[in-house]
Amino acid sequence: MQRRFARLVVPVAGSGMDERVLGMLPDLLRNEGGTITFLFVVEVPQSMPLDAELPTDIDIGERALRHAENAARQALPSRNTNIVTELLQARAVGPAIVDEAIERDADAIVMTAAVHRRHGRLTLGETTVHVLLNAPCEVLVIRTVPDPLPAARIQQ
Repeated sequence: MQRRFARLVVPVAGSGMDERVLGMLPDLLRNEGGTITFLFVVEVPQSMPLDAELPTDIDIGERALRHAENAARQALPSRNTNIVTELLQARAVGPAIVDEAIERDADAIVMTAAVHRRHGRLTLGETTVHVLLNAPCEVLVIRTVPDPLPAARIQQ
């Protein structure tokens, strides 16, 4: 039997990959309901103050959180579900996700991960690796298909 959770932290990015996680929420949340915290992290470069005004990123985050909240309310209408949205500014996304999971006493973090090529090697990226190694709870990752090699490299 699949485990169901009472407290989920769900990072969103405002991309099509969010839909994969949003579609799984009814299967992950307990039948009696629970709390879902949707999280959007604006990554602030070291060259800027942490509370810098980043209106474009904040607008993207607010739209992503609004969409996630609306999708969850439609998918879970009969459950007693508390939906929380958090928009944070941080130096790195991974530690911000882990900190939110600790603060919320999360049962699980549910996130997507894209496989990237870095220096010719496949990697899940710093954010996913940090969350997997440091989360205080279960982590459910939906991994998308890696980008294909450029055509020029395939022909060699």
